[in-house]
Amino acid sequence: QVQLVESGGGLVQAGGSLRLSCAASGSIFWSNKMGWYRQAPGKQRELVADITYSGTTNYADSVQGRFTISRDDRKTTVYLQMNSLKPEDTALYYCNRVPLVPNTSWGQGTQVTVSS
Repeated sequence: QVQLVESGGGLVQAGGSLRLSCAASGSIFWSNKMGWYRQAPGKQRELVADITYSGTTNYADSVQGRFTISRDDRKTTVYLQMNSLKPEDTALYYCNRVPLVPNTSWGQGTQVTVSS
């Protein structure tokens, strides 16, 4: 059974930082890629960062240079360090495999709110 448990969100002022964590079950963690997605109210879910098994990373233009994705294979956990946060980063953040597969299960997500 796939399990994804996100944590670390919160309320922060613009310019602040947060570190998100995602504890993943082994079956999904050892996928080729793991990524962080976000969904803001009224918007579609978008992929903001991903990381391969070998550690190669990729970022959306909107977060490039501000966010850093990493993984701890011993803990089967993926992290997202978010710096220089902006109000437009406000969203519910999720982790999952990349790319998504049909009928993908999701965790509960973690809310990030950035005040101006």
